[in-house]
Amino acid sequence: MKTVTLTLIALIALSLAVPVTGQTTSKAAEKEMKSRAYKQARKDAKKYRKEGFYVAPGALPLDKQLEKSWTMQYETDKKGNPKYFVASGNSVAETQTAAKLQAGETAKLNLAGQISTSIAGLIENSIANQQLSAEEAASVTKTVAASKNLIAQKLGRVLTTVEMYKKMGNNIESNIFLAYNYQMALETGKKVIRQQLEEQTNILHEKLDKILNL
Repeated sequence: MKTVTLTLIALIALSLAVPVTGQTTSKAAEKEMKSRAYKQARKDAKKYRKEGFYVAPGALPLDKQLEKSWTMQYETDKKGNPKYFVASGNSVAETQTAAKLQAGETAKLNLAGQISTSIAGLIENSIANQQLSAEEAASVTKTVAASKNLIAQKLGRVLTTVEMYKKMGNNIESNIFLAYNYQMALETGKKVIRQQLEEQTNILHEKLDKILNL
């Protein structure tokens, strides 16, 4: 009886210790991630300031903005996927407002390009496994490749993580960094591609469901 009691106590102690260990590992990983983001942000901020970039009045210091951007790039979910897509855009215009708008649109296109590329990678195996004809497979590949502009138009609220400017004679250069939730981006991209495939091809709905995993 004494042996059984000791065994039960040991099992209970072990079960209590495992979550603590997991939490400790998670906290250590988060601390390491924040440290990397901090160091990279300081390095980048120094480089950008040397090049003449500055932030708008009232905005967070450039170091803090870059730290936020790098933190988002390093963050991953439980499956190891990134939590955010992060992209940048650059533009030169006569006014700061015009430069910001153009740089933002360029960054959105870059985001959309990342999303379509990720989706292409995810469905590559699906195309082979669904026994599509050569014509159907070509249609899917072509549609995904041409989806960037449409995906950019369908993106919802995009987070601006970095916003900096530089005087270029009579013009202003704008450098914008954007972030977008990874899972939301994939779902948006898949819906856009599915709609295009439904309109432009004769691929059965059942096959589209399996290819896009919807």
